[in-house]
Amino acid sequence: MDRISVAQPKLAGNERKYVLDCLDTNWISSNGKYITAFEKSFAEFCGVKHAIATNNGTTALHLALVALGLEPGDEVIVPTVTYIATANAVRYCGATPVLVDVCQETMNIDPRDIERKITSRTRGIIPVHLYGHPADMEAVNRVASKHGLWVVEDAAEAHGAEVLGRKVGGLGTCATFSFFGNKIVTTGEGGMVTTNNDELAAKLRLLRGQGMDPQRRYWFPVVGYNYRMTNIQAAIGLAQMEMIDKALSDRGTLANWYNDALAGMQNKILLPRQEPWAKQVYWMYTIFLRYGDGADRDAVMGALDEAGIETRPVFHPMHVLPPYKEDAAYPTADLWAQRGINLPTHQDLTRDDVQRIAASLERALA
Repeated sequence: MDRISVAQPKLAGNERKYVLDCLDTNWISSNGKYITAFEKSFAEFCGVKHAIATNNGTTALHLALVALGLEPGDEVIVPTVTYIATANAVRYCGATPVLVDVCQETMNIDPRDIERKITSRTRGIIPVHLYGHPADMEAVNRVASKHGLWVVEDAAEAHGAEVLGRKVGGLGTCATFSFFGNKIVTTGEGGMVTTNNDELAAKLRLLRGQGMDPQRRYWFPVVGYNYRMTNIQAAIGLAQMEMIDKALSDRGTLANWYNDALAGMQNKILLPRQEPWAKQVYWMYTIFLRYGDGADRDAVMGALDEAGIETRPVFHPMHVLPPYKEDAAYPTADLWAQRGINLPTHQDLTRDDVQRIAASLERALA
């Protein structure tokens, strides 16, 4: 029986052609026409003035926080359910990630809990658009504005998601994206920072290239980082952007197939939700068991694995991981993170694949 992977890239456009052009012209490093073209294309897609490419999503986060002036002793509000890079980037700056609970409906940051965690040391908020559903940016921005805080959208998993018709990437002070191999847009490894702030964009570009003065070669007025993307990565990214509308449409179709196939199991599982104000892009199609705990979830995943279907658990909350462990309870995260399963989500899946996954899931749940 063919194994169904949980995620895989779709390289069906000009990726090969553009990469070979890089090789044929010897433009393979961190200079070249594809970097500029990819940045321009991504900025236009997000509806922002600036897009600054980086070598991965984690360095995009770190670069944004450094450019915003985050320092030791500062605090940043972070949802407890996220990939660990969100909290790690705060620690890289010597600052403290302050964890908050998430909303049951979307597993995104709970704006009500943000307000309770703000102190005199709080400098900003990092809402994460988890698994393709955007955070409630209107509520987050209201809290940020009230307390004079910056907002960095962690949009690593949500290329093309929308809040009230506006794409993520331009809904905060800046935003960061990942282009890892399993993302909706991939460059293999890669990242991007987007912003409408001219001054911040200039600082991001300066810091990205070791801090070298753009007007004076090999003159370094600041300590910077080597966080540059290669021309080859950007060539793949540009080809991906040419197919972004189809990628998003295919994921929407896949979600509809899942919704139909799993409709009869809703007494045992919760299907992904899309809030009325949001456009969900289904980076991962995530279901939740209505009953049970982590052991029950793992048993279901084990049964699917035996049936040749790869899945992923929802991220462990930050507060249970050794680097960020807390004794405090986060009721929603504690309950729902241990019940979540990411089902296979990628463009090569067929409707027959979805039917096979659904049948295997039904047996596992029984």
